[in-house]
Amino acid sequence: MGILSKHIVVLPGDGIGPEVCAEAVRVLRAVADRFGHEFHFDYHLMGACAIDATGSPLPELTLDACHQADAVLLGAIGDPKYDNAPAAPVRPEQGLLRLRKELGLYANIRPVMAYDQLLEHSPLKADRIQGTDMLIFRELTGGVYFGEKGRFNDGNSAYDNCTYSREEIERIAHRAFRAAETRRHKLTLVDKANVLETSRLWRETVQQLAPQYPSVALDYLFVDNAAMQIILNPRQFDVILTENMFGDIISDEASVIAGSLGMLPSASVGDAVALFEPIHGSYPQAKGKGIANPIATILSAAMLLDHFGLTEEAVTVRDAVQHALDQQVVTPELNPATRYTTEQVGSFIAYAVLDIADCEMHRNNIRLGMSTII
Repeated sequence: MGILSKHIVVLPGDGIGPEVCAEAVRVLRAVADRFGHEFHFDYHLMGACAIDATGSPLPELTLDACHQADAVLLGAIGDPKYDNAPAAPVRPEQGLLRLRKELGLYANIRPVMAYDQLLEHSPLKADRIQGTDMLIFRELTGGVYFGEKGRFNDGNSAYDNCTYSREEIERIAHRAFRAAETRRHKLTLVDKANVLETSRLWRETVQQLAPQYPSVALDYLFVDNAAMQIILNPRQFDVILTENMFGDIISDEASVIAGSLGMLPSASVGDAVALFEPIHGSYPQAKGKGIANPIATILSAAMLLDHFGLTEEAVTVRDAVQHALDQQVVTPELNPATRYTTEQVGSFIAYAVLDIADCEMHRNNIRLGMSTII
């Protein structure tokens, strides 16, 4: 592919969000330098910081910028002052839910890998998880999270309705089938079709689409069994497809396989602009301490490059991350014996994107905090 010019909106967000976003941008700038692309970064507010500044978790200026972008890179949102105030009328998470809906981001994609260097960090046994490589497709704009909800007049009963249309199911199912075609040709639909009518519609719809993808083997698991199988034998999974709430739960469950939330990227895509973010939260306790692991956000940037069709560039970033893991250039969360900061890990990976041999030459400077890359 030739030289590209892309406009990327960056939403650093709250807590450690600005710190990890800065390292992902650093790596993307290294990609642009190495491959001759032009990435233009435009920064906007979303989350608790936006509420503090404007009263809204998603200001109209931010939303307009996202609509006009080629992609959006998000750090993290959330703040204890809202987490600990359940009656707060405005919350940071409302901004993210609205952004997903407004941008039509109906498919959340989460890769989960077991890195050999990090097997000891998982609470699961190494021989159970080694070699795990799964891709979870979670429907993102339907289901119980977006259904009609409320309380009855007496205040003692509440309801949350779950609704899905065939069209909502088809559009994400096609994406999951296509992904399976490029991987190990296996798709698992996770539902609760023995109980829920919406799940029966999911199963019926996916069954009807399957003949369009003859190379993909389709199987089904009820969500309770799937939750157990992810722990017992995660290697059996290739691509998992599921609805919104089930996907929220099992993708977080699967995250323990990687040994750290700081290793897990995600993409939220629709038919236009896409959003890329780490799956971890804003971790306010670590804000400003330089200890946040930036790798999940950097790997989210690699997914952003995939979205642009820049396959070689995305592979280069993932290879650079692997090199950092091999060399133990990681934050203390992954290796308490190291003292690398968030910025130093990001710099090392950016150097590796430019030239792995060159990054070794600059390693001492990175350790001493003397790096001035990009």
